[in-house]
Amino acid sequence: MTYDVARLPWLRAKPIDFDRAIKQAKAAEGLTGDALRGFASYALDLDSSLKLAKLINAKAGTLTPAPLSPVKLAIVSSSTTSYIVPAIQAAAPRHGLLADVYVGEYGQTAQEIYGEQTGLQRFAPDVVLLSLDPEMLALNRSEIESQTQLVDAAAQQIRWLAEGIVARLGAMVIIQNVVEPADPWSGHFDRRAGGSRFAMLRELNQRIDGIAAALNGAVLDVDRIAGLVGKSVWTDRSQWYMAKLPFALDLTPLYADHVARLLGAIRGKARKCLVLDLDNTCWGGVIGDDGLGGIRIGEGSGEGEAFLAVQHYALELKRRGIVLAVCSKNDEANALLPFEQHEEMALRRDDIAVFVANWDDKASNLALIAQTLGISTDALLFLDDNPAERARVRQMLPEVAVPEVGDDPATYPLAIAHSGWFEAVAMTADDAARADQYRANAVRTEAAQKLGSLDEYLQSLDMVCAMRPFDALGRERIAQLINKSNQFNLTTRRYTAAEVAALETDPSVFTLQIRLTDRFGDNGMIAVVIFRAGDERSWVCDSWLMSCRVLGRRVEEATLQAVVAAARQAGISRLIGRYIPSAKNGMVADHFEKLGFQRISLEADGESTWALDLADYVEKALPFQYSPVSLGDHDARIYA
Repeated sequence: MTYDVARLPWLRAKPIDFDRAIKQAKAAEGLTGDALRGFASYALDLDSSLKLAKLINAKAGTLTPAPLSPVKLAIVSSSTTSYIVPAIQAAAPRHGLLADVYVGEYGQTAQEIYGEQTGLQRFAPDVVLLSLDPEMLALNRSEIESQTQLVDAAAQQIRWLAEGIVARLGAMVIIQNVVEPADPWSGHFDRRAGGSRFAMLRELNQRIDGIAAALNGAVLDVDRIAGLVGKSVWTDRSQWYMAKLPFALDLTPLYADHVARLLGAIRGKARKCLVLDLDNTCWGGVIGDDGLGGIRIGEGSGEGEAFLAVQHYALELKRRGIVLAVCSKNDEANALLPFEQHEEMALRRDDIAVFVANWDDKASNLALIAQTLGISTDALLFLDDNPAERARVRQMLPEVAVPEVGDDPATYPLAIAHSGWFEAVAMTADDAARADQYRANAVRTEAAQKLGSLDEYLQSLDMVCAMRPFDALGRERIAQLINKSNQFNLTTRRYTAAEVAALETDPSVFTLQIRLTDRFGDNGMIAVVIFRAGDERSWVCDSWLMSCRVLGRRVEEATLQAVVAAARQAGISRLIGRYIPSAKNGMVADHFEKLGFQRISLEADGESTWALDLADYVEKALPFQYSPVSLGDHDARIYA
């Protein structure tokens, strides 16, 4: 069977009462982010997307966005894009966002970016999508003699505009690449023919990749999106000539979903863990009934190979750092048999960070898996062939991503891959190691249960805490942590990679990136701290966040000691901390109190301010090795 991605088949079909539900929501008082996420969880066509966007805009004044994160997106384009805005607003909630979208004046891309007091500048976007078509870039025809000069000029134009977005707006830039043409010029020789539009646009797309990387931006790979549906149908030439619509109108929801998933990844909303059902999901049949020899998996049948492909795709995700878990209604001993004894299994027990097989409700077990991993349930994607189980999880845990799958296991990997819930904007060494880190964390938990006290356990880990200022090497991972960390995050301020780069050289800022290793392995970068100069005698905590998988290991105390040591060296006598409550960070409401700060203010919304007099601060013995960071490590910058 074919998998028609244009119809968003990984999402549930829109219910027949969708329009009525939208009208009821519009008539009711207020609107919540949970409700919006529910509306956006269906495969919406352009008309339904428009209705949902109208609801969002009508309720803007009374809307409670939580648990969605607001994001301001600007689109500057050389084609008509205003009609795309409602579809992006409708798609954003399914990727954890509430999108406010600005569209620049048609044909005024450079003026919007480089002019003074433009609408784009007043909008103050977090992210800007830069979309230029080949016609505007003078690459709309084949040119054998001047191909190099034309591509150079087009790349230079894109770079100039993208640099202006980063430098003048302080926004992250997403550069949309161009669709390599489907129509032939010299037939199958186009790929090799110098000067063909195909060759020039392919070269330009490679240049765009380099420009985005240099600016810590992202690429919206519209060439790949077009390839998913077929480039011959991607562009409606009549619509292009009449209205400069860059792609066929009915493909707008697919395009909007790709924009939304990219924004979600930038904002740290991508899922971290793939949770697998077992019977008829990872193999055919029921292990408890059919036994080890009766389940269908591996070579010898089309069905068995399809189930094996599910496992291979899960391993591909694990290799890039996605954590794997199992949630199955089974006796554990039966569920483990294929992992331990079946020769055709690609997945093994060691690939699974958390293995839960029992007869409890799957929603409860998913919550247990998230708790064990130290992540939120909105970081999970659950794959299950049973529609009743999918419906139950959606009802009990609507924040969990549950892709819709049919009866053919050959489409299961496609549902995961095309859903965009595992979208990435960068990959670091820490990302690749994350799955193993969570697996090692489970081993640490077992070790803790064998020791009599917490101090004995921490001492047994042989921990080494490494601290250094922000730098280019850690920049992408720092930005990831800032945008992904929600629970142990004192202020939940978000910074793009470009803004992190600016902090590296800001003389009024003290920064720390912190890594932790122990006898079980490398936990990677686990904490980020930003302090800004306040008055001449104080530093103010702008951001303090940590990975929840290292909670209880006293890293926060070591972090404070490092900040205190550097502050004293700078002649600072007081640290100021601020807790800004969010929907998820209640666990750190008393963070500063635990570290010895005194509360100096408390607002009605729960926001609090704290102070620590460094004259009264006494260092504590800690269960690991670490080296405090000095001002010398920050290139002798002045922080007061």
